[in-house]
Amino acid sequence: MTRTVAVVDYGMGNLRSVSQAVMHVARGSGVNVIVTSKPDEVYAAERIVLPGQGAMPDCMRELRDSGLQDAVLHAAAHKPLMGVCVGMQMLLTRSEEGPTEGLGLIDGEVIRFRLEGRLQEDGSRYKVPQMGWNQVIQARPHALWAGVPDGARFYFVHSYFARPSDPRHSVGETDYGERFTCALARDNIFATQFHPEKSAEHGLALYKNFLHWNP
Repeated sequence: MTRTVAVVDYGMGNLRSVSQAVMHVARGSGVNVIVTSKPDEVYAAERIVLPGQGAMPDCMRELRDSGLQDAVLHAAAHKPLMGVCVGMQMLLTRSEEGPTEGLGLIDGEVIRFRLEGRLQEDGSRYKVPQMGWNQVIQARPHALWAGVPDGARFYFVHSYFARPSDPRHSVGETDYGERFTCALARDNIFATQFHPEKSAEHGLALYKNFLHWNP
């Protein structure tokens, strides 16, 4: 029986680069990777990747209007799910952006960087969005960190970040003006603020670990 990973297409994700990265690590493994906007294919898949980019209110509206929200919630309750960028932010209770209600799968909020007038160590101003490579500290052990060194660098593009209510859900942290959560995990859910598909070998390692993760 072929195992299928569904990359959810609700009109707002970085679909091409995410799906190509997942397809790359799945090659030769017997795992079939599909990009789909069909709820029944999301229900049927063994595991789910939820990408997202742009504004949180738009992402939540498109997910709801596409008819895919119930399928994603079902996946989050029953099978491995990986959120990426705004796909991670959508998992929380609410976001300041909008403000917007999230899916409520992980209790917490998404807040905007407040770095106006702040200077970095080299004397330059902090810019929002944070854009570029930054170091990720593995705050807690997790199966998806296998083979990824603590302190590895990943690629970020974001103005908002997650603040989970329970610190145990924070498995990766980054410093940008302050220490913030950049990777979340609860049960069968794992999610990153950074873009694994733009993060070279360490990002590919995360996707590969996700394909074989049995929470």
